[in-house]
Amino acid sequence: MMNVCVVGTGYVGLVTGACLADLGHDVTCVDTDRRKIDTLLAGEIPIYEPGLEKVVRSNVAAGRLGFTSDLRLAIGAEELALFIAVGTPTGEDGSADLTALLAAAQEAAVLRSEARSDGFLILVVKSTVPVGTCRRVQALVERHLPASRFAVVSNPEFLREGCAITDFMQPDRIVVGCTSSRALMAMRRLYAPLTANGYALLEVSAIETSEMIKYASNIFLATKIGLINEFARLCETLGADVEELSRGIGMDHRIGAHSLKAGPGFGGSCFPKDLRALVGLASERNSPMLIAEAVIASNVEQKRAMARKVIDLMGGDVQNARIALLGLSFKAGTDDVREAPALTLLALLQAAGARIVAYDPAAIANAAQLFPDVAYAGSAEEAIRGADAVVVATEWKDFREIDWRALGARMPRPLVVDLRNLLDGDAITGLGYDYAALGRGAAADAPRSLPGMDAEATGSTAAAGA
Repeated sequence: MMNVCVVGTGYVGLVTGACLADLGHDVTCVDTDRRKIDTLLAGEIPIYEPGLEKVVRSNVAAGRLGFTSDLRLAIGAEELALFIAVGTPTGEDGSADLTALLAAAQEAAVLRSEARSDGFLILVVKSTVPVGTCRRVQALVERHLPASRFAVVSNPEFLREGCAITDFMQPDRIVVGCTSSRALMAMRRLYAPLTANGYALLEVSAIETSEMIKYASNIFLATKIGLINEFARLCETLGADVEELSRGIGMDHRIGAHSLKAGPGFGGSCFPKDLRALVGLASERNSPMLIAEAVIASNVEQKRAMARKVIDLMGGDVQNARIALLGLSFKAGTDDVREAPALTLLALLQAAGARIVAYDPAAIANAAQLFPDVAYAGSAEEAIRGADAVVVATEWKDFREIDWRALGARMPRPLVVDLRNLLDGDAITGLGYDYAALGRGAAADAPRSLPGMDAEATGSTAAAGA
């Protein structure tokens, strides 16, 4: 058992703290947001993540997991692994904002110097950070602690929202970058319950390599998503089927089937932000990453193309049309709407004159903060009744269970635009609907310029992450 402190109780921090406690460690999670801590102390979870509530409650009950807003209360153990898992948002110039991370490292170093004259502090950078950040943390901490009393470790996270518990407890790999043999031994002990079950611990001696692995992984995955989305649009012009195409190329072991699912674009807190941050860093170093830049541009175009597709399918004019938008989160299994394709689609359809009625099983509250003027339904069925068209924008399984037979009679023109290829198109067509999937049918008319689709078309989409 090790003493662990996790600074930050967002998706990464809370999942990390809860799962480390579940592995048997003594964990204290710290956050400067007193409301979050009060919520956690009351036994509630401030974020939406399937399975997390159960893990948190069981480990709190077992005495292995605690919460505080005072870092001073969690800093005193002789050997302490202190994880920094705070946000690193993208600034206006595309670079990562490290203000919160550096402040956390600074506070930890100062408090540690005041609390003990001995012991060993392992500062574990869990946040996604630009290459070189751990060196900055090292230099900052050295102002307060001698080199013999601390080490900085890069331990990037690879958690997917919606299945973060599984990703932590059954990882593809655990990446650890450090130059301290003592810190490395501690990280081995920390993750021993996982490595004992066969999960790989990848140790890299260059801490910069560990930092780069996270960005590189996201760019490779984003590139696959971007490519299959472009192929989906091409399939529609050629009469090909993107689902069969995905299966065909995914069977090549050099490519693999993962992330070859066509959709309205990628979003969330990782891919868009990390791509921009790395592109910005590469530009600063006069080493442009042209493929990564193209992936960013391709993703923006995919989101706009989805709006054009809906409008074309509705005869080229959606002025005053009622459109039921099913899904607001950037993917199923989360309430996160950051960079969500659904919200970009919402904004573009609104700009074209449509009246949106939206529904999402988890993300309505977050979406309403960005689009307070939109009508939000209490159920998918409520959104669909009386709609001129239904657009499936997020792949929630709930939408497969909709009683389409009953709802068709409530629509002036039963049209379903499935941008996730989620539904059984043949069954829905058999019920009398017009059904359009993504990359699986004939092309609509050539794209046209639409309101809100100029190069900087972000207006209300900026907050939504267009």
